Amino acid sequence: MTIDVVDLNRKKVSKKKVHLVFTGESFYDDGEKIEFASPIVLDGELYLTGDIINLEGKIQTKLILSCSRCLINFSHTIDIPIHEKFSTNLDNKDDEIIFIDGDIINITDIIRNNITMSLPIKKLCSDECKGLCQHCGTNLNIASCSCAKDDFDPRLAKLKDLFSAD
Repeated sequence: MTIDVVDLNRKKVSKKKVHLVFTGESFYDDGEKIEFASPIVLDGELYLTGDIINLEGKIQTKLILSCSRCLINFSHTIDIPIHEKFSTNLDNKDDEIIFIDGDIINITDIIRNNITMSLPIKKLCSDECKGLCQHCGTNLNIASCSCAKDDFDPRLAKLKDLFSAD
């Protein structure tokens, strides 16, 4: 998805409203597939400050994520602010300014990066998710299992014997 900024670059206008709705393509983040359940909506405003084009707005969409504990897919709503700076001037040394070559901004990667940065480190379907049994793989949110609950490190078995009350 692209935004035409020719009128801002030629200083015909100093502000421009942006409303984009487009379908996002699934992508991978650290080996996890991120899929879009609804179109991406970008609402905001582009405005000119010197030779810098600022984008202020918000991104809204729904993603399909895989739970880190139980591996079930769940819906995750994204409603995040976006603040980006663009310039055609190579002399800008600010690390936060994105260089654009011409009058078109390709916003797809910028939106993807903002969405990726907003994702939680541990993606959970709910705070109460019990996960999978480490022995048989049963989803403990759906059913219980009859596996032994010996949760100790066998390397520390001697310490367990030392502290056991006889």
